[in-house]
Amino acid sequence: MADRGRPRSFDRAAALRRAMELFWERGYEATTLEDIKAAMGGIGSPSFYAAFGSKEALFLEAVELYRASDGSTTSRALADQPTARAAVEAVLREAVASFTRGGVPAGCLVVLGAMNGSPASKRVQEHLKELRLQTPTVIEKRLERGITDGDLRTGIDTAAVAAFYTTVLHGLTIQARDGASRDTLSAVVDGAMAAWKVLTRP
Repeated sequence: MADRGRPRSFDRAAALRRAMELFWERGYEATTLEDIKAAMGGIGSPSFYAAFGSKEALFLEAVELYRASDGSTTSRALADQPTARAAVEAVLREAVASFTRGGVPAGCLVVLGAMNGSPASKRVQEHLKELRLQTPTVIEKRLERGITDGDLRTGIDTAAVAAFYTTVLHGLTIQARDGASRDTLSAVVDGAMAAWKVLTRP
């Protein structure tokens, strides 16, 4: 009886992916349990709660899936590039490609999923805020590594530079959600990188 309402072909991983895309498209509060269960192929309430616990727990798990898959471009770019400048530019370029690639919602789930909401969703809002605040921290660490490696001069305000490029990154996701084209967003990145020499001047 515990599985009553569960489709025979229920695939938890696939259901989580569908929920992630729904949250990504509509945001946490605008996505109802009925929307979620329908997207999962008509899963019944008992099976939903057995598989995911609650809407909030499902959302938090969906965010982790997003960060490990579609939303992993920032961490990859920062780790893979040989210089701080190349790493920051790769973060922005890959974000533009990700936010506009089609077939999935535009923009970033972490930025757009629950920027505002009712007191009932405060835990979700705070969780996403904490994740967003990690971005300037990891960018700043990459800049500090650039100083250690010698491709950036000492004495620059790494926190200010990281804050600037984080603001650009988050702005790109809002512009993408509002329908800005890849060419338009790429031009924004061109402008942001043109400021690099000024921003990294001691």
